[in-house]
Amino acid sequence: MTFVISCGDTMQDNKRYLIWCFKQSKGIRLVKPSENIVRAYLEKSKNALKSMEVNVKAGITEWAVSTSYYAKYFSVYALLSKIGIKCEIHDCTITLFEYLFGKGISQTLIQELKQSKEDRIETQYYTRKIDVNFDQLMSQTKNFVLEIERMIDGLTYDRIQLLRKRLKELTGSI
Repeated sequence: MTFVISCGDTMQDNKRYLIWCFKQSKGIRLVKPSENIVRAYLEKSKNALKSMEVNVKAGITEWAVSTSYYAKYFSVYALLSKIGIKCEIHDCTITLFEYLFGKGISQTLIQELKQSKEDRIETQYYTRKIDVNFDQLMSQTKNFVLEIERMIDGLTYDRIQLLRKRLKELTGSI
């Protein structure tokens, strides 16, 4: 079964896709929340930011775009780790982020993550060139990571339990 993530996804489509993600061996799993994993992925995000800056200075578009995406992705992975969620399928992680937080955050944040992933694929796997404004890329990526860090800092025990409950309710239909 193939799923395509697009800007026009409905909540029902996301639910069906997330149920599919739960059934995959590397898909979504509820695990014990881990501050160590949160810190490790935030460190990976910061390292990706540093790498992005180096690549921007060298004018290496494909790796600047790729490390921008990973800086964002690792910060989201840290957020999910704070809740106690593990997922090794990028599209599942992104859809889960949208499902859990989409109503409480700017849709621009979600679209930036999705577009960043698409840009990474275009530059990393294909020989297509994309037009990149390096200053905008760096600013947008840093702001994205900071916003996710604020979300992590703002997660209370009660909010984490509520998010985990919402996810368990979704899995009840498996």
